[in-house]
Amino acid sequence: MATPPAQLSTAQRALLEQWLPDARVVRDHSWGLVDNIVLELESGGDRFIMKADGAMTQHIERELDAHAKWLSPWLAIGRAPRLVAGDREAKILLTAHLPGELVLGTSAQEDPETFRQAGQLLAMLHAQARRTDASYEAQENAKLLRNLDKEHRIAPRREAQLRDIVSSWTADPVVLVPTHGDWQPRNWLVHEGRISVIDFGRSAMRPAVSDWLRLEARDFRADPARERAFVEGYGADPREPGAWFRERLREAINTAIWAHLVGDEAFEAQGHEMIERALATHDA
Repeated sequence: MATPPAQLSTAQRALLEQWLPDARVVRDHSWGLVDNIVLELESGGDRFIMKADGAMTQHIERELDAHAKWLSPWLAIGRAPRLVAGDREAKILLTAHLPGELVLGTSAQEDPETFRQAGQLLAMLHAQARRTDASYEAQENAKLLRNLDKEHRIAPRREAQLRDIVSSWTADPVVLVPTHGDWQPRNWLVHEGRISVIDFGRSAMRPAVSDWLRLEARDFRADPARERAFVEGYGADPREPGAWFRERLREAINTAIWAHLVGDEAFEAQGHEMIERALATHDA
């Protein structure tokens, strides 16, 4: 590249120049809240997406793991981007560009068919592997309590209640499956009525219900038809009440704390609302 992006490290710039020496930046898709970079590039008439982590971000390794282990069913039907190149040590990867626009904020987000397809795609991901893990619950509970030690704006009495609830949970074995980690319309593309999936930086083995959390927080509440279509596409509803409450409350607390630390006040407010709704549902 004539002028590699200044935000990239020396190693990242060298690799990008090696992979796409004549590339030009078409669009910056970086989120801006964390120190990663997402660029749409053009080279030789083709489009690519480059992702690079900064010093404080660890998404690329999980993205590369997902490409290596779990994306084959989606790639076979053209619903995920093809990996072109990647380097774990330099924390950079390059994929082919998928056509389409983000579902978030478009009419596709209001269409239950979008959620039916998203349910089908998620079922394909989850079906690829499963293992029973005896340590997952204890690790997640400990991580949550450590997060509550960080700076946040959860009221002291509410924090004390949350600590009591989390400390009371037993750490029973759970079944883990490959999960996306951020399953919601901002990571889906729509093109000619077909839904595809992007952004695998939070992919990991987790309980299946964890990929339902972010939909419950917004889209399922906005329109129950989206939820019904999603369940139909997925083929079942895995939300056993006890596990669902634990996952919802963890997600809510972590959202409120993380969003506060990065200065996203709207997302922080959503996290606080998620806490209250999880508790209200549990107490009902």
